[in-house]
Amino acid sequence: MRIAFVTTQSDSMGGSHVHVRDVSSALVREGHDVKVFVGGTGPFTEQLAANEVPFHSLSHMVRPLSPNSDIKAIGELTQALLDFRPDIVSTHSSKAGIIGRLAGRKAKLPTLFTAHGWSFTEGVGRSAKLYERVERIVAKKGGTIVCVAEADRQLAITKKVARPDQLVTIHNGMPDYPERAIPGLGIPMIVSVARLDTQKDHPTLFRALAKIKDKPWTLELVGGGSRKEEFQGLARELGILDRITFHGVQTNVRPFLSRAAVFALISNYEGFPRSTVEAMRTGLPALVSDVGGSREAIVEGKTGFSVPRGDVDAVAAKLGQILDSSELRTSMGEAARERYEKEFTFDSMFAKTKKVYQNVIALQR
Repeated sequence: MRIAFVTTQSDSMGGSHVHVRDVSSALVREGHDVKVFVGGTGPFTEQLAANEVPFHSLSHMVRPLSPNSDIKAIGELTQALLDFRPDIVSTHSSKAGIIGRLAGRKAKLPTLFTAHGWSFTEGVGRSAKLYERVERIVAKKGGTIVCVAEADRQLAITKKVARPDQLVTIHNGMPDYPERAIPGLGIPMIVSVARLDTQKDHPTLFRALAKIKDKPWTLELVGGGSRKEEFQGLARELGILDRITFHGVQTNVRPFLSRAAVFALISNYEGFPRSTVEAMRTGLPALVSDVGGSREAIVEGKTGFSVPRGDVDAVAAKLGQILDSSELRTSMGEAARERYEKEFTFDSMFAKTKKVYQNVIALQR
């Protein structure tokens, strides 16, 4: 197969970037002809180069909505696709999904969109309605849409964004690594791998931890973002700053997960968080917000717990329950690892993804 991947910007490494990197790298290793089309250069293109994945930098592809730049990006990408002539155009993230599908259709190429969480899901904010309308218009032209969570597939059906026959669910899968946690030992360390921005609900996590200050815990935060000083100020106000470490952006989160006893991902909205799968792979119990597809990763009460969005008391209660019992942490961690091996390996996800690609290509022949 000759596959073109399209995603928005190279200046960060979000879940969609990791997905594109891993899938494109695996395809290259199998001998397929691959090229990634992406805005600018940065950490993402550096990782593509390290994995010997060819890429093409787009000068007009930008993250925010910008009619002038977006029109130019469609034209620029259309010509680049005509030059490459792929069998399929695989687009990722909302903005690149729209531009990539429009450019692919102009070039008369089969297109596919992977929605790594919808931009119109509850909790996103004021731009949700606009993205919902645009996604509905683009999806009407047809094409397969891969959702990374069943909740996202159901949301698209409920909102009439796409027809049920256009939508398929493939949960994120992760390559395995040897690092393992021993969650039942020592003073419990909580780890959260999450950007310091509006998508993640650090204030609710902090307020919950302030309610259980009497328990022995520390919190390690992995992730960068614009709200670091704001969150540090809140932690100081709550009297828990001395128990929290802000590590910023880390290219390898496995050492943090392997030292931890509990994984927490408290969010305002999600697709299907890769960080939860990483925690399960390491053998950690997980506490997640019941938003988007987050709860699809866990088995309630067996591998972790889900809590309502923004519910401080629920977060405090469930964290307290996990922190109080080394036996519970151990059993949940073992069950989480078993669930990863059964449901969320990279090989399983990769095989399903290739099958979808092959089906889309076959329909055009």
